[in-house]
Amino acid sequence: MEAVEALTAKEKAAILLISLGKDYSAELYKHMNEEEISQMTLSITTTRRVDSDVRDMIIKEFYDMCLAQKYLMEGGIDYAREVLESAIGVERANELISKLSSTLQVRPFDFIRKADSTQILNVIHNEHPQTIALVLSYIDPKQSAAIVASLPPDRQSDIASRIAYMGTTSPEYVRDAERILERKITSMGYQDQVAVGGIDSIVNIIQALDRGTERRILESLDMHDSELAEEIRKRLFVFEDIAKLGNQAIQRVLKEVNNSDLAISLKTASPEVSAIIFSNISSRLQEMLKDDMEVMGPVRVRDVEEAQQRIVAAVRKLEDDGEIIVARGEGDDLIV
Repeated sequence: MEAVEALTAKEKAAILLISLGKDYSAELYKHMNEEEISQMTLSITTTRRVDSDVRDMIIKEFYDMCLAQKYLMEGGIDYAREVLESAIGVERANELISKLSSTLQVRPFDFIRKADSTQILNVIHNEHPQTIALVLSYIDPKQSAAIVASLPPDRQSDIASRIAYMGTTSPEYVRDAERILERKITSMGYQDQVAVGGIDSIVNIIQALDRGTERRILESLDMHDSELAEEIRKRLFVFEDIAKLGNQAIQRVLKEVNNSDLAISLKTASPEVSAIIFSNISSRLQEMLKDDMEVMGPVRVRDVEEAQQRIVAAVRKLEDDGEIIVARGEGDDLIV
């Protein structure tokens, strides 16, 4: 036990990552920023042999922390303490709660975690549009999408615009909104916690909407804020998503694409995108594209991105014209 207590948090984390193996460690790395990756890599490279009992204790400590965090998210500090005391004893429970409480950041609108979209809509539909936008920025995008779809058409684009431009919000305003809404929803006994915001937030919401509602929002935004509408359109379908299109859809898109744009866009394309495009063109065109890509030499990243965006624009135009269908919803493929 003394050997474990003598280790720093970074040393424990390094031992944990080594114990988990490269595949799981790589997944955890994806959630770290550059500074954390740098520090953790240094800690791992300086870690030497560790006794198996020390390793096991560190893994057990990590597991207990994960459980404590889970209980805190589910029912708050009192609930977590009660469960942990029964499982691991009062002293250990208090120790874990103390560690987590010092770093725990309870996110706004925690109390509507389990509410469905209809209940949330009933609570917020008469609130100021800015308050509605604030709530929708913090809850799950699917819930937000269902709520936006239920709003009158003239309010949908207004809420979308407010979410996109929200940026930072004063803590006082957030707390006031929480207090008001919590009083309304307390009797339902629901909670929630998810945080999103800005343009990415509204893009996630719009992607979960049906095509008709999406079109109405974007058309309305075109009249009030064309730049925002265009920025949202760019993020709704990215060049790499071409790999998800069916063969017939890809072939239809390629008829609208300039060969020079196609050659430039493939300079930085993933192997998956390149493979599916080459599989949908003739052998002669394949050779032409490969020759063009070899002789064009270095290309500015901006030029590649512009060429890719023109291809994306062709996809969206064909979709708008009804010539291809881009399926919406989680797990759906993009189909013809």
